[in-house]
Parts: sequence; structure tokens; C-alpha cells
Amino acid sequence: MSTNLNSLPELVTNSPPDVELNGSPEAVAPEESEPRSSVLRQPTAEDIWFDEHPIAPFVRTERMPHIWCPSCGIGTVMKCYASALEAMGADLDKTVVVSGIGCTGRVAGYVNLDSFHTTHGRAIPFATGLKLSRPELKVTVFSGDGDLCGIGGNHFIHAARRNMDLLVILVNNFIYGMTGGQNAPTTPAGAKTATMSFGNFEPAFNLPHLAASCGASYVARWTALHVRRLTKAIQEASAKKGFRFIEVIAPCSTLYARLNKIGTGLDLMQFYHDSAVVQNGADTREVDITYQDHIVCGKFVDRERPTFLEMMHDHYGKVLGDRYVPTPPEGSVYHD
Repeated sequence: MSTNLNSLPELVTNSPPDVELNGSPEAVAPEESEPRSSVLRQPTAEDIWFDEHPIAPFVRTERMPHIWCPSCGIGTVMKCYASALEAMGADLDKTVVVSGIGCTGRVAGYVNLDSFHTTHGRAIPFATGLKLSRPELKVTVFSGDGDLCGIGGNHFIHAARRNMDLLVILVNNFIYGMTGGQNAPTTPAGAKTATMSFGNFEPAFNLPHLAASCGASYVARWTALHVRRLTKAIQEASAKKGFRFIEVIAPCSTLYARLNKIGTGLDLMQFYHDSAVVQNGADTREVDITYQDHIVCGKFVDRERPTFLEMMHDHYGKVLGDRYVPTPPEGSVYHD
């Protein structure tokens, strides 16, 4: 699909009328008295065409522009997810996104997939029910640190313990962004928030270690700056079974950066560039994030474990024998 930008205002040029352009300025042989400014002319509205963006099929373009603040990292993470789907040639009819409440929770409304914007902290149990009833679906949970590890923390640890077959992408901006900048379970000690204006004194979750110690089959962490590595990690995790967890450190310039006077979103991205240390295979006990200190990134865990459904089928098959009828691959409910 292409769009002709006929609505653009007419561009003023000094070029001779016989200059032909195909979307870019083109030189003509000037006469000796002709000023250099007339050698090149800007393309007119009729000259400019934009092809469809590569990720347009994965986005509900009718809902653009999005609500995220300028320099927020969530859109970048969503783009990495869409790029991963494109690279994998994913079947979009069998790909589902479930989100909770918060800034990152809005992803469910922007992806052009079957998606569910659930209640606060309940994205993982909702996704669990979806996966158990329709095991052929590829279910991704896409939400924030507050939603998944604050009010939803209990569901997080038990889904990892059960090795539920879910891909969980958690965008961590160290703060509750949508509701005013309150302290989050990931806020580094010493950082200021709306509810701890003198600095946070609570210890923060080490999310990769939490996921790994509970039994996740895949654990990784990247920042919103690492777009290629994050895209690759999403592809890699999507190819595995079990509870797969990817933490993405992303900037919140409106609240976290402003309250802590650490600059703009661009400054935070520069901080990621300067402070991120890639240590694949690092001991997750050693990857805590402290305030404005280095951030250990990489793939930390990649192991094979039976999933919840596999364990259930195996157990009941042994106990009940022929009386047990496992859930068929296409699911337990009627659908076309």
C-alpha cells in the first residue's frame, strides 16, 4: 500500500520546469549565470510516495497516534516484537497478546492481533486460561513491572514454577508511570518517586533472578536501546516452550527521569549505551540493578523443562490410563 501525500503544501523551488524527479533532488547542468541554489529543487508533493511501513500489518494503524509520551521506550519494545513476528513469519491468526493495566498494558490495543486488555495484575492468569483451553495458540504477555510484579507478583512466580507455556515481555521503567509516579517493586534504592520524595529505601526486585529461581525456562534482559538483540531474543524465546521471561529496561522521561533530574529520554538512552554490560550466562543473583549504575544485560537462562500441560498429560496418562483424554492440540472448545 502506498500513500500519495497530495495534502502537503506546495513547495517553492527555483528549478527549471523540465527537471524530472523520482523522490529525490536531481542535478541539472546550470547555465553560467544561474545561481547554485537553482541547481537542486525540493521534491513536490506529487514526487513523494511512502510505501507501507514493514510493521504496519502488525499494528492497528487506525489507533495511531498512540498515547505514550515522547521518548517513552514502550513503542520501541512493541516495534521489536512486531519485527520478530515478521522475521519468524508468525501465523497471526494463532498469535495472541495479553496485557494488564498500565502504560505497557496499552500494547494490547495497538497490536493487530487477537488481544486482551485485562484487569490490573491479572494478565498472566488470563493468559494461562487461554493457553490451557487453546494450546495451539502462541500467547504473549506484554505488561509493565508494576502490573506483573506488583499486584500480579503472585501469579508471576507460580506461572514460572509451573513452567506455563507463555512468553512474558516485561517493560521495566522503575516506576508506576500511568498513575502518577508511585514507588514500584523495581524502583532502585535511592531513586525518588512521587511517594518517596526523599528517595526509595526499599530493596527492589531482581526480576531475572526471581524468574530463574522460580523455574523459568528462558530468562533474558535487554534495554530499549538494544533493538536488534531484543528482537533476536523475542524470536529465540518464541521458538521455545515453557515460561520464557524477557525484561526490557525502558525510559520514562515524564516521571522517573524528571523526578530524579537525570535528563530526557535521550539522556536515558545514552545512559543505557554507556552503562549496559552484556554478560550472557551471568549468575542471575549478580544482576541486581542499582540507581544509575551499570545494567547487566544478556541471556541468563536457557534450559529445557516440561511444561505444565506436558506434566499434566504425562501424570494423568499414567494414573488414569485410557480413561484420560488429553486436550487436543486445537483446544478443548469449539472453534472454526
